[in-house]
Amino acid sequence: QVQLVESGGGLVQPGESLTLSCAASGSISSISSMGWYRQAPGKQRKLVALIPDSGSTTYADSVKGRFTLSRDNAKNAVYLQMNSLKPEDTAVYYCNMIARPAYSYSQYFWGQGTQVTVSS
Repeated sequence: QVQLVESGGGLVQPGESLTLSCAASGSISSISSMGWYRQAPGKQRKLVALIPDSGSTTYADSVKGRFTLSRDNAKNAVYLQMNSLKPEDTAVYYCNMIARPAYSYSQYFWGQGTQVTVSS
């Protein structure tokens, strides 16, 4: 079965950068989209960035110009480069993929979450 493994979270000061990585394991027939969501304490999980199999990448207004999403189809991986981090970026970040496992149907998969804390 498909599992997503995330890495790259941590504690940084405002203005610094982090890169999050997410790789899918298991037998996958296809991936239609990859992206990242985040959830701050007491708030709903929100889209950060999403890249479809074809088409333009979608970014939340709050991260446009600061975050860059990329994917590596050969590795079934997605990356989020986060620059000029702000305290309001503090949240648990979740990797998401819409993928079709071998012999199955397309469905949502989520990573376990990785903490990003931006504080001085």
